[in-house]
Amino acid sequence: EISLGLVGSEMCIRDRSIAELKARLNDEKTTLQKLAFSKSVTGQVENPARLKEIRKEIARLHTVITQKSA
Repeated sequence: EISLGLVGSEMCIRDRSIAELKARLNDEKTTLQKLAFSKSVTGQVENPARLKEIRKEIARLHTVITQKSA
């Protein structure tokens, strides 16, 4: 068995089709926009670490989509 050094969500992402990945990417971007807007209006977010998690997830999705497209 070959270990690719993949962790939790990364394994799940790589099993998906490009169409599913792009749909999830749009969902994550929308969520990030909503949280950023909420932060700008109220000056605070319920869970500030969530912003960082979403940005990382978006980066992962971009990476996997690029790799699958090549």
